[in-house]
Amino acid sequence: MKIKTIIAVFGVLFSVNAAADVTNAEKLVYKYTSIAQSVNPSFKAPSITDGKIFFNRKFQTASGREAACASCHTNNPANVGKNIVTNKEIPPLAPRVNTKRFTDIDKVEEEFTKHCNDILGADCAPAEKANFIAYLLTETKPTK
Repeated sequence: MKIKTIIAVFGVLFSVNAAADVTNAEKLVYKYTSIAQSVNPSFKAPSITDGKIFFNRKFQTASGREAACASCHTNNPANVGKNIVTNKEIPPLAPRVNTKRFTDIDKVEEEFTKHCNDILGADCAPAEKANFIAYLLTETKPTK
């Protein structure tokens, strides 16, 4: 009887943690949407399609290499990725698959700044961030 209770408690804790991470991601979509609308009133709502295009679009980096988010995170952000420079494994980017994503909103901001500057050479626009996270929220199953 005790084992069933412990398993039930872990199940509840895990599902609450996953919901909190998705909630944080949704809060960021709302935040970036609000900022994007204040900068550009014609931006109405995040686009999952535009987020997917942005995720897969290749940019010329400062080092002259072509890279996209998908270069490290694969074409499905629910998959485990691999850093193209270090070959280090990267946990899935999709918050519905990786419950550790979006737990720390400040870290998300830092990572956006770092990766956008590395790949684009500048910070990503609020609309790009809103679209990007909206797309990540739709990916729920790793590709086999």
